[in-house]
Amino acid sequence: MGLARRLYRGEIDVDFVGKWRLWYSLSGFLLLVSLAGLLFNGLNLGVEFKGGTVYSFEAPTATVETIRESIREEGVHQVIVQSAGDGWRVTTESLSEDTRAQVQSEIAKDFNTPAGEVSIQAIGPSWGGEVSQQAWIGLGVFMVAIILYLSMAFEPKMALAAIVALIHDLVITAGIYAWSGFEVTPATLLGFLTILGYSLYDAVVVFDMIKEVTAKLGHTSKMTYSMAANNALNHTLIRSLNTSLVAILPVAAILFIGTTLLGAGTLKDLSLALFVGMIVGTYSSLCVATPLLVTLKEREPKYQAIARRLASTGGGKKGSKSAAVAKG
Repeated sequence: MGLARRLYRGEIDVDFVGKWRLWYSLSGFLLLVSLAGLLFNGLNLGVEFKGGTVYSFEAPTATVETIRESIREEGVHQVIVQSAGDGWRVTTESLSEDTRAQVQSEIAKDFNTPAGEVSIQAIGPSWGGEVSQQAWIGLGVFMVAIILYLSMAFEPKMALAAIVALIHDLVITAGIYAWSGFEVTPATLLGFLTILGYSLYDAVVVFDMIKEVTAKLGHTSKMTYSMAANNALNHTLIRSLNTSLVAILPVAAILFIGTTLLGAGTLKDLSLALFVGMIVGTYSSLCVATPLLVTLKEREPKYQAIARRLASTGGGKKGSKSAAVAKG
């Protein structure tokens, strides 16, 4: 608690930039594990993307196993059962019209539900391909808008650092989905776009402070760019952590309480993306975007000259390890 209190009061100066090797190694490991999950497991795409048949009905006394067994008796191979209160949502592979009707009758008979109250939704794979295409277009437009905004509001190197951090967040979040087997639905894509916006917000707050602090650097400055950037990062640290904590708590409630205790299974598609993305986004804005920005900026002649002058006079010892990013 003493450490948390000192951190909250700003009494601790964390050398984020100086520990860039640690952050890069950790991110590299997470990215490697995520890519392995995507390569070997792949994403569990929902029926909206690959096509299939969806049954919705109410059966308060039913269980996941009894529903799965009932439907498989009709020769259906892929059966995904999700609960939502007293209601159920069952997703299968694409079925013929006759098989759909047989499954509907079997559900009605086994769970004492009128056949008319067992709704059927058949989704073709072509519609799923359309959804995927629109999702990629939306992601592309979002990325281009971010690059243009950051390039105009700040500078291209900040835009590049932010984009790398966003891609970092997307890959790791997607990797979590691949390893966990959670279904990817349109709600998941909305969650992905939301975490991109959240991660961008966090990066903009940090970059704005860095821009303000580093604008004062000149030939007589007593700080290198690395030192100034790290100082700015520490000034925004508590704000970033507080914002993240306040945002993560309700999402955690939806994910762990809503889906586990209340059975609101449809919410987990969105809440897992938000939960993982917010945590990873906070980490990347502090430990990936800023060190990467310093790596790019410390290569500029102006900041190299400041670093050399301070190193020769001993005034840049505190930031010497951070300055090594430019030489690394």
